Amino acid sequence: MSTTTDFIAELVRAANEIHKLSTAERRRLGDRAVRMVREMYIETGVRHIRGNKDALRDIEIAILMAEAGGNDDDVKAVLLDLAEMIRTLKIVQDGK
Repeated sequence: MSTTTDFIAELVRAANEIHKLSTAERRRLGDRAVRMVREMYIETGVRHIRGNKDALRDIEIAILMAEAGGNDDDVKAVLLDLAEMIRTLKIVQDGK
């Protein structure tokens, strides 16, 4: 498996065991995933929408809200959304 695939698995695993993660670990995973998505956007040439429709910005806001008192289901959804974004970008990357 590649490091990207390993990280996708780590995100899914963390989402499934969200109750075991500290706030710091949740934040670290979210930040790392957002950074990876941004890098993959650049590498693949895929343009994400800017402004109010920016999915990545919505994810970052959700991470902050979850950290500020969101429940485990909110954090789980964010981690799974990030895993899906990375998976999709990986498919695009592999197709080029």
